[in-house]
Amino acid sequence: MGGRRADLPMDRRADLVAKTSAPASLGDDSGLLEALRDCGLLGAGETAIFTPLTGGVSSDVFKAVTRDGPAMVVKRSIPRLRVAAEWLAPVERAQSEVAWIETARAIDGRFAPRILAVLAERNLFVMEYLDGATHPVWKDVMAAGRIDCAFAGKVGRDLALIHARTAGRSDMAARFNADEMVVALRTSPFLLHAAKRHADVAARMRALAADLADRKIALAHGDISPKNILVGPAGPVFLDAECAVYGDPAFDLAFCLSHLLLKTVWLRDRRAAVMAAFDALRGAYGAGVTWEAAQAVSRRAAALIGALLLARVDGKSPAPYLTRAADKALVRRGAKQLLMAGGLDLDGVARLWRAS
Repeated sequence: MGGRRADLPMDRRADLVAKTSAPASLGDDSGLLEALRDCGLLGAGETAIFTPLTGGVSSDVFKAVTRDGPAMVVKRSIPRLRVAAEWLAPVERAQSEVAWIETARAIDGRFAPRILAVLAERNLFVMEYLDGATHPVWKDVMAAGRIDCAFAGKVGRDLALIHARTAGRSDMAARFNADEMVVALRTSPFLLHAAKRHADVAARMRALAADLADRKIALAHGDISPKNILVGPAGPVFLDAECAVYGDPAFDLAFCLSHLLLKTVWLRDRRAAVMAAFDALRGAYGAGVTWEAAQAVSRRAAALIGALLLARVDGKSPAPYLTRAADKALVRRGAKQLLMAGGLDLDGVARLWRAS
């Protein structure tokens, strides 16, 4: 009924991930059972238990468990994101996420969960569920005090590989022609919204947003954050690619590195270890840059980090774990220092942040 189901190997149990789950809820009052039946994942007489999964603001996400089958994740885009400020975005972003997952898995099957079914007309898809016992969320692992530089390096390595395999490809540019999605989900709520609150760096923030819109280099995920990366037995597993666009790969690098800098504030007793992870990720990523000079990517990422740090304090989606006024002030000062410094690369960012 309008959906498609991925072929499932008979000898494999689906085993995907997700973030911390809320208490289980029985039944279905939102069309989820119908969706699973329409795409062939449930028989007419079968039912499922749906458990809301938390951690995101842009979609309804449920773990679905049937009596005899493996657990699944059902994800459906919502038109208004769950943040304090009004934030609207096209619900068709679910299709962008599916396309990114399919592209990443074609490069290496371990990079993302398997898609089990898609109902494009309902902006909904189903993917395998990876158990948190074997695939914990990277953010949670760091919060528990385990800072693994080797894993950070793998994130950088794998991200660079995805960018390298998709760089300079007209087919990818056509498939991920989603500029309006990036404006709605990234440049407007992050850079441009924060710019309105900081006149002293507003022109710089707007210039960076304009530059992002103009660059068409490789497939960018758009939300490479520790909360969207699983620590899998074979390496990183990337989630939540609904901001995917053919654009500037430096944005993905900057997005993840800016989150690591935020973690040095949040996990202040692990600051040195997190900075070491920052260095490991950027070093491994730089070693994998083949589509242009690595230093050019480093400079663009360095400029974007300052803007993204400011956006995670004063954009529409502030980092929820930065609750202390002193921590927010520290991030603002550091972000503006990076924005106002000319000609920085990632070495310079690391040096300035360590001194802040």
